[in-house]
Amino acid sequence: MQASDMTPIVQLSVEAPAVPLLSWLSAQTQYPRIYWHGRDKIEEVAAIGICKQFYYQDQVDDHQLAADYQAQRGKGTSQDLRYYGGVAFDRTVACWPEFGRARFVLPRIELRRSGQKIKILLNLNFDNQNRDLEYQLALDAIAKIEKPKPLSPPNKTRLMSRSDLPDKDRWRELVEQVTQHNFNKTTPKVVLSRQTQIEITEQLDPWTVLACWQGRNPNSFQFGFQFSPERTFISCSPERLYLRRQNELFTEALAGTTIRGLNQEQDDLLAQQLLDDVKNSHENQLVRQHIVDVLKPLSQYVGADEKAKIFKLTHIQHLHRSIRAELKAGVNDFDLLRALHPTPAVGGLPRNSAMNFIRQREGYARGWYAGACGYFNHYESEFSVAIRSALIEPRRISLYAGAGVVAGSDPDAEWQELENKLATILSILIDF
Repeated sequence: MQASDMTPIVQLSVEAPAVPLLSWLSAQTQYPRIYWHGRDKIEEVAAIGICKQFYYQDQVDDHQLAADYQAQRGKGTSQDLRYYGGVAFDRTVACWPEFGRARFVLPRIELRRSGQKIKILLNLNFDNQNRDLEYQLALDAIAKIEKPKPLSPPNKTRLMSRSDLPDKDRWRELVEQVTQHNFNKTTPKVVLSRQTQIEITEQLDPWTVLACWQGRNPNSFQFGFQFSPERTFISCSPERLYLRRQNELFTEALAGTTIRGLNQEQDDLLAQQLLDDVKNSHENQLVRQHIVDVLKPLSQYVGADEKAKIFKLTHIQHLHRSIRAELKAGVNDFDLLRALHPTPAVGGLPRNSAMNFIRQREGYARGWYAGACGYFNHYESEFSVAIRSALIEPRRISLYAGAGVVAGSDPDAEWQELENKLATILSILIDF
């Protein structure tokens, strides 16, 4: 194929026999390694290398980021041309090395599965690049592709140490501060979170861990980003930030949590108690109303479920309301990211005062935990909120979970909610 001189980004594609994508990705030696599996289970993606990217490690100005985002988005018109990546929970503070406050990558090579069919995509960047050099870089990347190897079940590793930040005493102090009347009447919700850092005896393959997690929580988004051998961020998140198909937008309010029952009768009883619980219902309604309010200026129409439904996962169940909008002409993905992220389900309300409290009091930088991760192109984009996530480093894993604190929240109950949310991933990792 001969690329036109007027086309900055060219994409070549070919159909291929099906291969297990996480096994293929785990065998590769080129970075970054990227994985995306949507909650609807229709599509799965594994990608390696960089054709083009935009990346902010240090300070990021929203207006500059929006301009760069739109410029990158306009480089190619193919419906299959996608940038994968994410933005941090809080772009005003330093983030993890290699991840940055925002990073989106157009991969060099992408395997995309839909049903039983796999398409191999090769991206070429001729935007102010030497053509011969670009061809050679692409050929080199192809030559370095490794055959997939079966993923071995992870041996549960022995826990050397565990530390929680904030610890339980500090957590109790923070919940009590948020629920004080004078604070709560101006900031009715703050989503406090915890980093649970575990030191382990051996190095784990992050893609094997994600494959196991995927099997335990099939109703979630599953994704991972590994920009270097040192760090991999993986997530098995139930929460969609949004799905955009041209001007049609789908999002949701996911807030309010309880455990699953030991049998169907108990499970149904717990679900009904969650639906009837005043604190959890209020929390979900706050999230729903906020999302509707921020979408109205960007939309011709916004509709949301009046009544909450139950969204079930392996160890827990949530309150859920669907929200749909018809966007105004010219509204782009960065407009949506700025409006919706971080949602009240991971930040709080009002956003600025809740974020300030988190920034000053929580005691650690969240990085991409509770950030927005996904992909975008001209015609479609999808982002998940990166809850239920882990940062895997050599012999160390950082796990993240949060809980919405509103009037009437009990510190011990909220702490137990964090434990419930980590139960699945801890059961995969640790031999207790």
